[in-house]
Amino acid sequence: MKTYMQRKEDVVRDWYVIDAEGENLGRLATKVASILRGKHKPTYTPHVDGGDYVIIVNAGKVNLTGNKLNDKIYYNHSRYTGGLRERTAKEMIEKYPVEMIERAVKGMLPKGRLGRQMYKKLFVYAEGDHPHSAQKPKALKMD
Repeated sequence: MKTYMQRKEDVVRDWYVIDAEGENLGRLATKVASILRGKHKPTYTPHVDGGDYVIIVNAGKVNLTGNKLNDKIYYNHSRYTGGLRERTAKEMIEKYPVEMIERAVKGMLPKGRLGRQMYKKLFVYAEGDHPHSAQKPKALKMD
């Protein structure tokens, strides 16, 4: 029996929409990262971007368990002296909910060229509507 290796020319991509309302951030991010990589398909090949497009709506209503709202801190640095900026998860979910989910998913993707290519297939929106209705995305339920 021969091993099947998918080629980038043969990839068939679907569009999925996920409602993040009430979902735990980490569990949502792992599911989305798996879909972006293509691990849910029987044709999964590690060195080929065979994943699907993912649209996440209601990013501002994502759930954080425990005391993460106050304890979890997001760091940014401007690369200048004293340029470290710290934000709690509470600030992030109020002001930058899209960035919070994007960071969680991006951290679970491979590093390098392939990971950046996969990350471009992610679309996150803070509210419940999105401009991708022409692609006819399928609603995906979180298990």
